[in-house]
Amino acid sequence: MRTDAELRGELLAELGRLRRAVPEITGCLVASTDGLLIADDAQAVMVEGVAALAAACLGVSQRIADSAGHEDFQEVLISSTGGHVAMYLAGHGAVLLLLTRADANVARLHHEARRATALVSRVMADAALSFAQSVPEPAAW
Repeated sequence: MRTDAELRGELLAELGRLRRAVPEITGCLVASTDGLLIADDAQAVMVEGVAALAAACLGVSQRIADSAGHEDFQEVLISSTGGHVAMYLAGHGAVLLLLTRADANVARLHHEARRATALVSRVMADAALSFAQSVPEPAAW
């Protein structure tokens, strides 16, 4: 069983790999789908607030996709004059959020982020298993 520090270290290493693979990334984070910050590599943003907003945006985006009859929601991209905000569902309990400059190659961003979501999903599943194994069994009456 890996420790929380080891799992978090694996997430941070992947966020660093993403930043090296896509130099236009200005910040990245992993959050739970209920808005709690798990890991981040971002300086100039209030990461806790971004994590909460990402969860809300993801929830609305999933509902829109469901209402349109589309299954298996995966990602959302917000583009503005200042750059892009890309959010990717990573397993059942996490979201990978990437902030980029406006000149980012979005196809490259998607390619690298989709690869990263597999790792984030696996780490989150390992963390859930680790937590489940550490919770004591209820006493039998």
